[in-house]
Amino acid sequence: RAGAAFQYLLVQKTGAQKNVGLIQLNRPKALNALCEGLMAELRRALEVMESDPEVGAIVLTGSQKAFAAGADIKEMQNKTFQESYSSGFLAGWDKVSLVRKPIIAAVNGYALGGGCELAMMCDIIYAGEKAEFGQPEILLGTIPGAGGTQRLTRAVGKSLAMEMVLTGDRISA
Repeated sequence: RAGAAFQYLLVQKTGAQKNVGLIQLNRPKALNALCEGLMAELRRALEVMESDPEVGAIVLTGSQKAFAAGADIKEMQNKTFQESYSSGFLAGWDKVSLVRKPIIAAVNGYALGGGCELAMMCDIIYAGEKAEFGQPEILLGTIPGAGGTQRLTRAVGKSLAMEMVLTGDRISA
């Protein structure tokens, strides 16, 4: 059900005919950082929307301040590569790109790191005036891990993608 209880998401059907699935990331204190719990809920919400014959399209959004400020660094910081690899860290993050219904990312505020990658997994991105996209992982000594380097290159071209990934610089809408 669209109204099922979620800790990190607000999920509803909207529109005049209630045929638009609206999924809002809802971790305001963490700028919608993508923790494992949020990503599990997002997969579940997408499955509900995809299996609902009344839903024709899905909108994925955050808040005015942040679409998603990236993966939850606090959750990741003490994991070694081996722990991340063997536990399937980031497994299932690509669910957004596998949904057969159109998904629209409505982005305002920060879409950084994993948040930028999440937006790029959607079929269409509508960016508000305050939207900022970036892959700042290099500033933490790592690189994008959920397909960011490949998707960003296709979206903005090789030169700008290289600049963003290697410097951590952001671009506006």
